[in-house]
Amino acid sequence: MSGILAIVGRPNVGKSTLFNRLIERREAIVDDISGVTRDRIYGKCEWNGKIFSVVDTGGFVDNSSDVFEKEIAAQVRIAINEADVIVFVVDVESGITDLDSTLSGILRKSNKPVLTVVNKVDNSARLQQAYEFYNLGLGDFFSISAVNGSGTGDLLDKVTELLPETANEEELELPRFAIVGRPNVGKSSLANVLIGEDRNIVTDIAGTTRDAIHTRYKKYGHDFILIDTAGLRKKQKVNENLEFYSVMRAIRALEFSDVCLLMIDATLGFEAQDMNIFHLAVKNRKGIVILVNKWDLVEKETNTVKYFEKNLKNILAPFNDVPILFISAKEKQRINKVLEIALKVYNNRAKRISTGKLNEIMQEAIEAYHPPAIKGKHIKIKYVTQLKSPAPTFAFFANLPQYIKEPYRRYLENKLRENFDFTGVPIQVYFRKK
Repeated sequence: MSGILAIVGRPNVGKSTLFNRLIERREAIVDDISGVTRDRIYGKCEWNGKIFSVVDTGGFVDNSSDVFEKEIAAQVRIAINEADVIVFVVDVESGITDLDSTLSGILRKSNKPVLTVVNKVDNSARLQQAYEFYNLGLGDFFSISAVNGSGTGDLLDKVTELLPETANEEELELPRFAIVGRPNVGKSSLANVLIGEDRNIVTDIAGTTRDAIHTRYKKYGHDFILIDTAGLRKKQKVNENLEFYSVMRAIRALEFSDVCLLMIDATLGFEAQDMNIFHLAVKNRKGIVILVNKWDLVEKETNTVKYFEKNLKNILAPFNDVPILFISAKEKQRINKVLEIALKVYNNRAKRISTGKLNEIMQEAIEAYHPPAIKGKHIKIKYVTQLKSPAPTFAFFANLPQYIKEPYRRYLENKLRENFDFTGVPIQVYFRKK
């Protein structure tokens, strides 16, 4: 993975159109997911051999008539903190506005690469008008038309040139655990407890991002990278943008992780923002452990843990084969269990099953319940194999794969989980023509 590109700018300049162009209309789209508001804000793009995340800040503006300058500026500041490259979109039709000038002032002071993109340049007259944007003081700009895609190739060439290189080989070989979650759920407390005060056994790894803190943990027989998304720098208050802030942080951590330790606040329960981060991890096929923190503050009865876990698994369905651990980072309760479970999930994600064993088990499941016939046509699944992939991925070969429906796919996934331990790991099941 090669980092995060954030698209910023005032409303109605074409940010979302450019976003859709980058993530949907390229041949090498990887994925996209729902964001924290009505609009999609997160997707992936591949260009020049680099896969990177694209974040559209426009998704956080409910209604352009209600937008205040300070709210848009707050989003730009978050994007500066969390992204590797910023694309600043302006509109050739309206020229430079006061808000464009304000945002360019913020961007000029940042230490991040900023690419100015003049949108809606679809004829030679508008190309001449675009020169006005040199007055923003951000240097050269890219003239594009997000609607028809002209100019976006040159823009992406520059983006991939500016994105950071991937981690070194030693880092990539070690398990990478990311602590993710909403602000103020205790991520820093957990990181501090895990790392401890014995600094000679902890080395900060050079070359990683300035935003998510990567620390190598090497003691008690463990050796892995811990990614603390809480960060050590003091953040500006972003009350109205907390969702945006925490999703950006989660994306940053997910890019580099194998297992996500999703922390939630036991006193608040599993909230909408927790679900957004959970879906981010699932869509990215990462291992997941849910840590219910501040459990020491919850009044308990005989079955409190059981009821909490049951309700949480109902919320997470259909993918609820996830370890749930009740901890207190502050009181250091069950902290050692966190690493034990995280390593188990890491091993589950890396698990490989031989084709022979896989077919022996799964053919029995298929014989017990065949795919329902469609229009009198009987579906026969011949064999199954595990594909080479960072996360468990299985291909079932059949005579009529196009007729196999979602309920049967879930049946096969459940059988895989029953017979092979994939707790905490999303599974992909594909049907292919024999």
